[in-house]
This record gives sequence, C-alpha cells and structure tokens, in this order.
Amino acid sequence: MQGHGELAAGRIVAALAAAAERWCNADFPPRIRATRAVMERTGYTEPVVDFALDRLFESIDRSAIEATIAGELGSVAALDGFVERAGRPPVSFRGASPAVIVASDTTIGVALPALVFALCAKAQVTVKDRDDRLAAAFVETLAEEEPALAQRVTVEVWEGGDPAQSRAHLSDAQVVLAYGSDAALRAIRAQLAAQTRFVAFGHRTSIAYVAREALCDEMAAISVARDAARDALLYDGDGCLSLHALFVERGGAIAPREFAPTVARACDHVAIEFPAGFRRAPAAVAAYRRAALFRAAAGRGAVYDGIVSPHLVAYDPPVDEPPPLLPRTLAVYPVDGPQEALAYVQRHALPLEAFGVVAGKRPDVEAVARQSGASRIALLGRLQAPPLGGEHGGEGRILPFVRAIYRQ
Repeated sequence: MQGHGELAAGRIVAALAAAAERWCNADFPPRIRATRAVMERTGYTEPVVDFALDRLFESIDRSAIEATIAGELGSVAALDGFVERAGRPPVSFRGASPAVIVASDTTIGVALPALVFALCAKAQVTVKDRDDRLAAAFVETLAEEEPALAQRVTVEVWEGGDPAQSRAHLSDAQVVLAYGSDAALRAIRAQLAAQTRFVAFGHRTSIAYVAREALCDEMAAISVARDAARDALLYDGDGCLSLHALFVERGGAIAPREFAPTVARACDHVAIEFPAGFRRAPAAVAAYRRAALFRAAAGRGAVYDGIVSPHLVAYDPPVDEPPPLLPRTLAVYPVDGPQEALAYVQRHALPLEAFGVVAGKRPDVEAVARQSGASRIALLGRLQAPPLGGEHGGEGRILPFVRAIYRQ
C-alpha cells in the first residue's frame, strides 16, 4: 500500500490525463497563449504548432499511460506497493528523487511525456523549460486537477551556459533525462555525480525506404510521395523524426527518377497545409543546392525547388557524402535493394531515431530496418507521430525514473 498521504498511481494517471484532455481543445486559453509563445520561440507557423500540440496532448490519455507503465513494470499497482511475480520475488517501484528533465531547444513539448512518467513514478521533478514556458503552463493546469501532484514539480528556465546555475539543479539529482546537442549533453554529464543515472537523447535523424511494390502505379506513387513530403517538411526538417534521406527501390512500375519529381510536387501540396516557418534558411542550404545543380548540369541527378514555399528535393546525390541534415531538404537515393540503404547508413554512421517503411511487409526490408540502429520502425507518413508508449531513443518511458525494491 502507498504511504500515508501519498497519491495512488491511479489517481496520478487520472489527473495527468484530465489535464492533457483540456489542452486538446485548441480554444483552451492557456493553449492559445502557449501557441503564440511556441511560434515565437521556434519560428514555426501556426498550423505546424497546432499539429504538434494536438499530437502531443491527444497521446497523453489514461489508457496509454497505464498500458506503458504495465508494459515496463508489470503492473501499475507496483507503484503503490509490492506485487507478486511468477518465478521472481515480489517487487515494488519507487521514484528516483530528485529527477531533472532538460528540454531541447527544437522539439515542441519534448519534456512533457517524460514529466508524465516521472510524476507517475512519484518522483520529485525539476523541469528545465524553454522560453515558451509550455511545461510551466501545463503544470498550472495540472495544479487545478490535483494540487498535491503539482507540488512535486518545479519548472524553471536557466542558462545552460552558466555552470553555477546548472550545477545547482543537477548536482544532487538521482536521475537526469536530457535532450540536446552532443556538446550540451557532454556539458550536463560533466556536472553530475558519479552515481547519477543519466539518460541522454542527442541529435538524431530519420530515413525511409520505398520498396518497388509500393510504386505499382501513379496513384500509389502519389500517395507514398505525400507521406514522404509530410515527414520531411513538418517542423521544417528539425528534430530526430524528420525525414532527410529517402531510398527508392528500382524495379517498380514507377522508376526512382520518375518518383523524385512526384515527391517534389507532393512537397508543394504539403507546404500549403503546413507552411514553412519564419526563420531564414542557413547558408548551407544554398550551398547544397548549388552543388546539386552543378552535378545535374553535368548529367548526374536532378534538383527540384519548392514552388509554394522554400524546400529542396535532390535526386541521386553522391553516396559517399552524408545526407543533407538541413531544413526542408530531402535527398532521394535510387537503390537496387535494402542492403544498399543499410550500407549507406553504416558508411556514414548515421544515428537513426526512426526508419520509415511503406505498408506491406517484406522480410528483407524489415531485417535492414532492424539492423540500421533505428529505435523505431514506422509507416512512412507517421514518422512525426510517435505513440506515447514507444521507447523513444530505445529507452523506457517510466523505467529511467524508478528503482526496484524486491521482497524476499
């Protein structure tokens, strides 16, 4: 049984789900204010931010939270007391406190799923929020649902470049879960005690493979192209789930060379639904475009620019170069089979978060996806909509925030 005055896990889950449900309403005043703040911080357009907030808060529902906890711990009840296990001693799980969650500067609301499970673990949590104060706004709603639960959260904004500030938040943490660049993660690690559990999510990318069977006719090709365009352009190509390399198999009714302009046209359609953000494209995009145009003039590959908004599709770029991890830029590689895609990933040591595939399983494609190092295999068009219960970055959701206690 839970300790005196301690909230039961079921009550915590219910409060979190109720708060998230209120945020699903686009007319909820805190969400309206947060939308503007997120747009200002990220430079994304309103349709993109609305999509992100819908996807985020719709995923935080009671059944998904409970299923994830039960899947990782065996039972939600194990957060309240000891539960029996077949062939093993009874176990209970306690939150590792204090816990610190450090949000990244790109992905919208990335800290909130982690916060959900840290609170379910009954940890005392500090969240490093971003300037849009999205985490703080959600915690205010949570306080209205369950004041005692909200008291277990501190949301602050501090400068990561200030060692004294960071050390004050990180030095006594039992667990730190952080998102950011490799340099930022190294700086965080350097400030942690030796016994601190550190779960780091560095910058990663995503790729996809289009098997020849998926390009059986023009209508099928248009549908696949639309899915690829959405995964490439959402969030302007920022974040680990953005598609930057698309491998297209030869031998289908639609050849890769014919499919590339179909992808470019699909990008124009998607750009109407999800317009480009307000930030200026980095000079590297222009440099990549010039190099691709030079190759195309020499008879190698092709280049397709956006008509509706700025984006770039490069067909058949050199395989001895890594993919362009640039905003709204997609490289399309013609291949004879999935092993070529795997060889490319391994050659450039690409850190993959997701591997996109089209409907219809092919054992050789699935085998390559598993060998690629990706944490997730998803249908093309769904890369940007991961489920709450998925193991982001290959890590558990609640496992980083708990320690097991077994009774003999």
